[in-house]
Amino acid sequence: MKIDTITSSQLNIDTNNYSNADTTVTGKKPKEVFVPGTLVLIGTFILLIGAAFLVYQLQPEFDLLHEERLKSPWGLALIAISITLLVVKGSFFIYNLFLYFKYKPVKSVSDDLLPTVTVIVPAYNEGKLVWDTLISLAASKYPESKLQILALDDGSKDDTWYWMQQAKQKLGSRLDIYQQPKNMGKRHALYRGFNLGTGDVFVTVDSDSVVKKDTLRNLVSPLVTNKECGAVAGNVRVLNNKNSIIAKMLNVSFVLSFEFVRSAESSLGSVMCTPGALAAYRRSAVFACLPEWINQTFMGQPSDIGEDRAMTNMIMKQGHHILFQRNAYVLTNVPEKYKGLYKMFIRWGRSNVRENLMMSKFVFKEFREKSKLGTRLLFLNQFLSIITAYPFIILMFILILSYPLLFLSSTLVGILIMSSFPVFFYAKRYSLSESFYAYSYSILYTFGLFWITPYAIATASKRGWLTRG
Repeated sequence: MKIDTITSSQLNIDTNNYSNADTTVTGKKPKEVFVPGTLVLIGTFILLIGAAFLVYQLQPEFDLLHEERLKSPWGLALIAISITLLVVKGSFFIYNLFLYFKYKPVKSVSDDLLPTVTVIVPAYNEGKLVWDTLISLAASKYPESKLQILALDDGSKDDTWYWMQQAKQKLGSRLDIYQQPKNMGKRHALYRGFNLGTGDVFVTVDSDSVVKKDTLRNLVSPLVTNKECGAVAGNVRVLNNKNSIIAKMLNVSFVLSFEFVRSAESSLGSVMCTPGALAAYRRSAVFACLPEWINQTFMGQPSDIGEDRAMTNMIMKQGHHILFQRNAYVLTNVPEKYKGLYKMFIRWGRSNVRENLMMSKFVFKEFREKSKLGTRLLFLNQFLSIITAYPFIILMFILILSYPLLFLSSTLVGILIMSSFPVFFYAKRYSLSESFYAYSYSILYTFGLFWITPYAIATASKRGWLTRG
């Protein structure tokens, strides 16, 4: 079924209450990017089609290179490894495709069955965006008697506290606001919220995000219908996708990451990360691991990143299922420039390295009563990406130096082939015209962000949020 692109009206956003549903992180109105966006797509297609033509023209050189590899032990080993990895990754993709078609979101339960919920919104230097977040939460179609909203200012240096006070003035007793004595980090702000909250379910929402009116009730329903469920991941889309080419690319990327990958993971009850932008946790599961979570360290240093992945791991380790709700939407602001993008990816990469190491300590044990094979396959797929990062980057530089034209053309053709699935998936779910940004994003990631994973591995012990204002 084709679904139209989400707009402000579909989110039931009251434009009288919101400053602008498409505001940037700085609160400025979006700039029109139609012309440069079109130019980027045109350039992308010229590049990919040109590469395909070049591969055709260079076929004799490719054949010669293949013959040279067949005559060399190292070449044969490289071919064998490449074929093995291709088979492994291809098989895993087919497995994910099977799991995706098995997935179905849980429908919202009735008001009587909805649990009491505490929504926790930690904020640091978000300005008026926190107002938008809080107003959208208060507008939720959720029984007021069952909804507690907590906002915590983590020592902001801007006017975040002022906008929290403005929201408090508008919402009255429906909102409680708190200030941290100093900037202590998102994890500590959440920790305070967990201890202040009274709900049977905790929902965490980033302070630069807005939710649909039915988001909360859809998000928490699996915790009612499935007693084995300990946490639920929301469906994250990009709020500022009209502001920059990078935001447009991320919007397409997020759809694949959440609506395909997490749908597949949810079929196994093993979503690997409940996103900070929107997640729900069973109260008992949170308090069972809260001391370990707040005191978590890595290589002797307190962990101040990856609080969402860490919480997911610790709840999964208890034997709980972690699910994804495709019908629980949140729109969040993302970086609009390359610098902000690579900093965000470095933080995610470091967290991925740390938490995969943590997961390795329990995933092959009897952490859950039912089948654990699928969860172990998910872990092995992620771990494979980490352990092959350095061999791949070394091989890439060797090929660039030895066969620059062959490498460039074949890589671009590979992008054309491999990125066609994200294009098709996004076009089927939302919009054909926007789907082509998947090609542009793959080019950007391959040539502009290839260094992220090796760098994140080498600097995994470093602290710092990097993208906080």
